[in-house]
Formats: sequence, C-alpha cells, structure tokens
Amino acid sequence: MKEIAKNKKAYFDYEILESLEAGIVLVGSEVKAIRAGRVNLKDNFVRIVRGEAFVFGMHIAHLETANAHYKPDEMRARKLLLHKKQLMKWFSQVGQQRLSIVALKLYFNHRNKAKLQVALVKGKKLYDKRESMKKKALEMDAKMALKNHSKGS
Repeated sequence: MKEIAKNKKAYFDYEILESLEAGIVLVGSEVKAIRAGRVNLKDNFVRIVRGEAFVFGMHIAHLETANAHYKPDEMRARKLLLHKKQLMKWFSQVGQQRLSIVALKLYFNHRNKAKLQVALVKGKKLYDKRESMKKKALEMDAKMALKNHSKGS
C-alpha cells in the first residue's frame, strides 16, 4: 500500500467512529497527478446525493506533462464507489446523530488502484482538541528524553 496523501487536520478536528475503503472515479490525467503526489485532502467532505457518495473539496492539481487542452476541474466533485448497504447505513447515521463523513487517506492498493479511506466522524469540542495537543506534547517530550538518554549511554 503506497500512501499518497493524508488528511492530518481530520485526525485533529474529528473523533473517528468508523472507517472504510472506497474506490474513486478519476480521469487519466488525475491518476498521473495523484502518482506525482499533487493532491490535497484538507477541508474535504463527503456528501450522499441521490444514493451516491461524492467527495467535495479534494484538490488534484493539473500536471504540466498531461494534455494542455484537456484540463479537468481541479476541485470537482468526484464519485466514490461504496456498497449501497454501507452507504445507506452511514446516511441514516449522518442524518440522525449529526455526524459527518470525511476522507482520511488517499493511497494505491496492492492492485495499483487509487483508493480513498473515508470515515464517519464526530466533531471534537475545543477542550477535546486541547487534550489531544497536551497528549501529543507529552509523547514528543518522552521520545526526546529517550533519545537523549540513549545518546548519553
């Protein structure tokens, strides 16, 4: 599995309840751009429209080496390929419990297909975010202490 892009902001802003792998409908030049790493997953969201899932706000930049006359919109809504049963389950949860669906990672699987890891998430409160920052700072301090301790030996 070759990870191309990760939505770090989503891990900070949301509590991840459930995640799954989704296929994504792309055009050829977008696949080339993804392979080159020209993707931004920040500020994306998934919306279910007429029983189909679409990801909005995902930016895939145009490659200069691709055909100049054919330029797909870099911010267009891209269709996600999910099982209908899973889609309907998440759709009901989003409506009832005020949850959201966001993309976490974009990667190529072992069959060399572009996949998007999407997750059902719940927004964190400000105090939860502060708690996450404290925990991260403590972990960093512990790593530095171990690193400095091993150098001294």
